[in-house]
Amino acid sequence: MTGEGPTATAPYPAHWEADVVLRDGGTAHVRPITPQDADRLRAFHRRQSAESIYLRFFAPYPELSDRDVERFTHVDHHDRVGLVATIGDDIVAVVRYDRTGPDEAEVAFNISDAHQGRGLGSVMLEHIAAAARERGVRRFVAEVLPTNRRMIRVFQDAGYEVRSAFDDGIVHLSFEPALTGTALEVLQDREQRAEARSIERLLTPRSVAVVGASREYDSVGQTVLRNLRAAGPPEVWAVNPGAREVAGVPAYPSILDVPGEVDLAVLAVPAAAAQEVVAQCAAKGVRSLVVLSAGYAETGPVGRERQRALVAAARASGMRVVGPNSFGVVSTDPEHPLNASLATTVPPVGRIGFFSQSGALGLAILDAVAARGLGLSSFVSAGNRADVSGNDLLQFWDQDQRTDVVLLYLESIGNPRKFSRLARRLAARKPVATIKAGRTTQGVPLGHAVRRSTVPAAAVDAMFAQAGVIRVDTMAQLLDVGQLLVTQPLPAGDRVVILGNSDALGLLAADACAEAGLHVIGQPIALPPAATAEDFRVSLDAVFADPGVDSVVTVFIPPLVTSHEEVAAVLAGAAAASDKTVVATFLGVRGVPEQLRAPGAGGPEPAPPGSVPSYPTPEDAVRALAAATSYADWRRRPRGSVPELDVDRRAARAIARSVLVEAPGGLELGADDAAALLACYGIEVLAQELAEDADGAVAAAARIGYPVVLKAAATHLRARPDLQDVRLDLVDEAAVRRAHAAIVAGLGPGAGRVLVQPMARPGIACVVTSTEDPLFGPVVSFGLAGLATELLGDRAYRIPPLTDTDVSQLVRSVRAAPLLFGHRGAEPVDTDALEDLLLRVARLADEVPQVAELELPVLVAERGLAVLHARVRLAEPAARPDTGPRRLPS
Repeated sequence: MTGEGPTATAPYPAHWEADVVLRDGGTAHVRPITPQDADRLRAFHRRQSAESIYLRFFAPYPELSDRDVERFTHVDHHDRVGLVATIGDDIVAVVRYDRTGPDEAEVAFNISDAHQGRGLGSVMLEHIAAAARERGVRRFVAEVLPTNRRMIRVFQDAGYEVRSAFDDGIVHLSFEPALTGTALEVLQDREQRAEARSIERLLTPRSVAVVGASREYDSVGQTVLRNLRAAGPPEVWAVNPGAREVAGVPAYPSILDVPGEVDLAVLAVPAAAAQEVVAQCAAKGVRSLVVLSAGYAETGPVGRERQRALVAAARASGMRVVGPNSFGVVSTDPEHPLNASLATTVPPVGRIGFFSQSGALGLAILDAVAARGLGLSSFVSAGNRADVSGNDLLQFWDQDQRTDVVLLYLESIGNPRKFSRLARRLAARKPVATIKAGRTTQGVPLGHAVRRSTVPAAAVDAMFAQAGVIRVDTMAQLLDVGQLLVTQPLPAGDRVVILGNSDALGLLAADACAEAGLHVIGQPIALPPAATAEDFRVSLDAVFADPGVDSVVTVFIPPLVTSHEEVAAVLAGAAAASDKTVVATFLGVRGVPEQLRAPGAGGPEPAPPGSVPSYPTPEDAVRALAAATSYADWRRRPRGSVPELDVDRRAARAIARSVLVEAPGGLELGADDAAALLACYGIEVLAQELAEDADGAVAAAARIGYPVVLKAAATHLRARPDLQDVRLDLVDEAAVRRAHAAIVAGLGPGAGRVLVQPMARPGIACVVTSTEDPLFGPVVSFGLAGLATELLGDRAYRIPPLTDTDVSQLVRSVRAAPLLFGHRGAEPVDTDALEDLLLRVARLADEVPQVAELELPVLVAERGLAVLHARVRLAEPAARPDTGPRRLPS
């Protein structure tokens, strides 16, 4: 090693350990190498082919010498770093770097022959690059034989700018392992394919074993066993040490005794016995587990540790886990039908993917879907969500051609940053709607291993809106929205016509539209109660032919003389032939009744596109229509981009690190340090001077230049509703002295210390903040300043990184936003400058996680703005889960 750096061994970096999903959907465990890996490393080397050894060492090398093993396994985790990937107890990949200079290191790989093609090389490169960045390595070099094309591609395909040179029969590669935009895009694309593949493996098993299949008819194990057999093709096995057969299925003492391979194991055994079963599943080569049993994290610390151990053992052996406390999984794919759930009957083949974190709600969800005449593509109940989560399903449904609409029941979000990223990408092509339970408490359900969040519910709503996710409040509303999205085209705008044979229902629909922000064209078209099917046809034809109409709300009550079947046929036919969105309140029916299905449809199959969804009340119909209209508007908006800004991230991080070295418990910055930190991101804070008394205030004013402002210096005396803490537009020495005397008189002798600032141009007072949340990471907020804003909670939130479109929407989403744009004849203020400030704050919050809290009072003028002062608190942040290399949540 030729560079400078510590020679003592750094502490074992446990945070480098990670469970990862490989290209084929299997899992592996990545961790730093240790001296205890000596025998495993020798065994790994012996399993390698002579060719692989030659490509790695440039020479025949059948056995590693003791000296080599010592060198490879004894590292200092700083200048010499080694990582291994393991499956079970076997090492399947090794990567290491050795520092060759102050910021340069040589990197080398060795991937098991038996696991080539699974994406281990790219995963190991991601993790060694992250370790290198953390240790100050800014450049990797590698020497590769020209015939080792696979390894050359690992470097070239990772998104780094790789430079190569050929000399003396060796390819010399060099690149910076920085996580650039291109490298991040490659990483996330690989993550999507791997996680989607892991769910595909779960839902398309060739064989399934039910472990704990009891001979009791109503038991969990036998119920799921019967449901599996009834669903179709997968070969099904029962595991019960006390039976030879269960429900007509051959039974075996353990999964190890089952003849042939087992892709999916469904566990219906007591929690205390599950660990042994998982070990047997690993030995059998099982790919996925569905754990129906309870008795895990929801029961307390002992159960939480039991759950952690189960998931760790499964992942270490290449398996993903659904549950515990799962209701099961369902797929209606005709080529791979699967009902590994407790539901005796499931909805037919459909285009809706449904994810539920609740096991208890599983049966109710499936029954409700079927009752509405809808169908599912797949259904996963995650229960405690110890491993497989909603994010995994978003990855799968993103590329699943059988799914057009995604519905989610969420009780917690373990990785909101990743959820937001995935949902935004998916919602750009397929609607995503969700219930987020716990809205009022922001609590974490028992059994869910999730950091507690401090952000308000409005910030969670903002995350959903920013990602294009439709949020509803009840399960009925979720299915109301789902049945509209899966049957009707998205609204082209907010212009609505209401048509029906009931004045009362028409007026209710009009009121609901106004409340939801939809624009009703004219008055509701009121046909007489005895209107015939032909009367409806004439009116509907006229409405559907009008280019100024985007959506139609129809209401129909049963008259005494008109056949409702004839009216339904007219409505269904007209709607199917139109590209407008149609919803109905038809006889008070909820769902898609057969008579409103697109012409030619019928029977037990779910309602096809073009069918008309019906709702019990006009309010229900309009609520669903408004949700679809808002989502369609989000899809039409430009996505925007993250603008290039002139910032100095390295300098800002250096300031944060230097402060926290002196104050590891966190610290609120002084005015000068706060201004220096913000200046790194192009944010200028209005100059200020601290004065101890009136004479000091006069001297400071003379240096700054008149006019000036005086403010009480003590934090607890600021921002008073009566404004006793501030005096504005002081034009000379006498004014300064009078103002100082007035502040002391109003606030008491302790208010003699004041801040002196130049007078900013008049404008609208706003407040910009950011908070580093333990769960969400950075959260940026914006609102107008003032007591009314605080009392009414008129603040808007966004999750960085923010695009130019995001900040534009952020400024306009507060209720007081009209004040910025010329309310009642006033001059509009410089919102371009305000949006630029928000972009810079968001960039700072995203790139310098040590900024725990930031608050900027801002005065936005007709031209430009002034940041009046800054409050910045630094603290060591919790690790952000959606940054760095791919890893499953721990």
